[in-house]
Amino acid sequence: MSPVVVLVGPPGAGKSTVGRLLAERLDLPFRDTDAEVEARAGKPVGDVFVDDGEPAFRALERAAVGDALSRHDGVLALGGGAVLDPGTQAALGGHRVVLLDVELPAAARRVGLDRNRPLLLGNPRAQLRRLLEERRPVYASVACATVGTDARTPEEVVDAVLEVLG
Repeated sequence: MSPVVVLVGPPGAGKSTVGRLLAERLDLPFRDTDAEVEARAGKPVGDVFVDDGEPAFRALERAAVGDALSRHDGVLALGGGAVLDPGTQAALGGHRVVLLDVELPAAARRVGLDRNRPLLLGNPRAQLRRLLEERRPVYASVACATVGTDARTPEEVVDAVLEVLG
């Protein structure tokens, strides 16, 4: 058992929104590893970062991703930083991974820089820019296809994902 498709990408790319819609369209279950982390921790992701630290969050995330890659047979959305783990990068080999990409203006608008995003503390726009620049090559390295989401509705992104998957 393995996911039909794994969605990766930065915050604001639409992984959760598109993933839910894609799963509905394909009549498959949807799973989001950030939601899995929250369920395992019993608190929101932001609270895990603040209370327990990033290493604790990443350990929970690694476990959630590993479990989902081996036991989920639908659409899977990974948290934005999940692909930074070398073990996760290796585990994604052989899976159909689609990068949902987004540029800074759209990402900033979508994440609402006042929201509780633990890695965007301080100067959120500068942090988001840095995060996009640093992670984009990693996202691309694990993906078999890339779909831009900037000027598209979630439904249009779903159509584009289905098109690249054939």
